[in-house]
Formats: sequence, C-alpha cells, structure tokens
Amino acid sequence: MNTRHIWLIAKKELSGLYNEKTIILAIALQLFIAMFSSFLIVGLTTMYDPSALSRFSGISYGIGYAGADSPLPGYLEKEGNFRVYRMDLSDAVAALRERKLAGVLYVPHTPPAGEDPVVVTLYLVQNDLQSSMIGSRLKDAFSAYEGDLRDLRNTCLTVTPIDLLFPAERSGGDFFEFIYGLLIPLLLFLPVVISAALIIDFITEEYQLATLETLLSSPVSFPDVILGKVGAAVILVPLQAGAWLLLLAANGVTIAGPIEVLFLVSLIAVVLICLSALIALHYRERTNAQTVFSVGLVIVLLAVLAIPQNPVNMVVRIATATAGPEQWPVLGLLILGSIAMLALVRTYAAYVGIKAPLKEG
Repeated sequence: MNTRHIWLIAKKELSGLYNEKTIILAIALQLFIAMFSSFLIVGLTTMYDPSALSRFSGISYGIGYAGADSPLPGYLEKEGNFRVYRMDLSDAVAALRERKLAGVLYVPHTPPAGEDPVVVTLYLVQNDLQSSMIGSRLKDAFSAYEGDLRDLRNTCLTVTPIDLLFPAERSGGDFFEFIYGLLIPLLLFLPVVISAALIIDFITEEYQLATLETLLSSPVSFPDVILGKVGAAVILVPLQAGAWLLLLAANGVTIAGPIEVLFLVSLIAVVLICLSALIALHYRERTNAQTVFSVGLVIVLLAVLAIPQNPVNMVVRIATATAGPEQWPVLGLLILGSIAMLALVRTYAAYVGIKAPLKEG
C-alpha cells in the first residue's frame, strides 16, 4: 500500500467532482437548504407538532357550532384562537365546504348526566395543514369538556377510579426532541449516504468507460486505486456534515461536541462506504450495484436501529452532552470496524485485480 498513490487518486477523484453533476447538485441543494435552516426548522417542526406553530399565530379561526348546548363554545372562545358561530348543521357544513369556516362541531342532544356516551363530531377540511393545527388546538377544549362530563357522571360509577400521577410537562420538549432526535441525525447522515452511493459511481465508471487500463498503466496498484476512491468519498462526509453544524450553530442550535460528532460520523461513513465499494467491485455495473446497495442500506439501518446503544443514538447523545462511559465501547467498535472494512476492501481489490481487473461486469 502506497500512501502517496492513494492520496493522488483521492485528489484526482475530488477534482473530477466538478464533472459529476449528480453530486454537485446534491451538495448545492444541501447547502442551499442549510442557508435557510431556520425556515426548515419551523416548517418541519410544524409537521412534527402542528400545534407548535399555532402558539405563535394571531389568527382567529371560525368554528361553526351545531346541536345541543354545552360548555364547549366557552372553552373554545377561552382559547383565544377561535370565533364560535351557532348555526344549523347543514348550513355550517356548507360554509365549511366554501372555506368560510375552518371547522364545524356538532354536539348531540344526549343528556350530559345520562348513561349513553356523548359523541361529539368534528368536521374539518381533509388533507389541510390548517385542519391539523385546529385539530391539535381543540384537544384542550375537548379534554375540559370530557372532564365536565366525568364529574357529572361520578354517581354512576360502581368502582373507585385510580388516580394516575403524571410528571409535569416541560415547555419546549417537542422542539428539543425534533431538533436533536430527528433533524440533526438526518442532516449528519445524509452526507454519509450520498458518499456511499458516490463510491459506486467512482468504481463502476472505470469499468464502463474503459479507463481502468490507462490508470493501471501508471505505477499505481489496483488496491491503491480503490482505496484512493474510498478516501475521496470519506473526505466529503466531514466537509458536508461540518457545513451543516456551522449553519445550524449560526441559527442558534447548540451542538455540545462538534469534533466528537464529526469523528463518529466519519467512522460510520468509512464502514458504509467500504461496504458500497465491495458491492461495486463485485457487480462492476452501476444499476445493479446501486440497487443492491439501496436494499442493503435499508436492512443494515433497521438492524442497527434495533440496538439500544447504536451509533445514531450515540451521535445524538454526544450532541446533547448526555453521553456517558458507554460511548467508548461504541467508538472502539467503530474504529475496529473501520480498520477491518478498509483491510477487507484492499484484500478484495487485490483479488479482483489479479483475477480480472479489466473485465467488465
């Protein structure tokens, strides 16, 4: 193994990325999104928790109310985001279809203290973001009304209910879980997947374009060629992930251990990129290799996520400064796994190079 030759191949592949339109567009898209990460955070948080955006909304939504009298209209008006209009059910539904109302509530004439359940019907516009926000905001009013009904029907109980003591809710929990539990892992591991797919293009294009013979006419060995391509793909990962961390930090998202996070993500990238390189060396054809890689990626991801102390979970814990001594065994296993995968790639590349280096798949 010649380190200088490996570095020369890596530089060749990195300089040739300008001609790879797919990776250039992927990187440009990531950076473009990162520049507007504040809007990304707000938008995805709304999908994760629709009520998060409604807390900052000053808009009042019109709600049609039909049916029997109940405390519900008072609870809705107390929320401050609703204007309640009492009207006939058919007229209310017609107004909802014309988007004159945001929702319609129908309360049946079931006696509140009776034995039959009070079935409240909510009409909303289907597949609408506003409807998701309204449905989330109505939960408090429904819970209060349910409490009133339970108080009225206490005399009907034949057993004594057990009081459940739940911990008090902490504000900002949903936002914290979304940022560190979903958004940061998504942004950090997206470059890993891109580079793992890119190494397949690096290797298979040498076979398909018949440029491998020219490359091997130099003093560079076939294993060094493959390791150089692997190195180029690995280098891209901390560069892209680091750009994400910088831009998230510029938008007020704190990462406790950025160096440790980048190191851990880079080790994961080495393992996954080496796996992709083995697939590309075996199939030597882009379509088949990418298909096998995609299926294998899903299987590996499901298997890894089933382990409690998995690398993805460890990245989140390091980013939130909650990682304990258990991070060191995970880190050690990843280092050993990276070394083993690099050795396996070199060994298999030497085998393929001796057997039929120029044979197309």
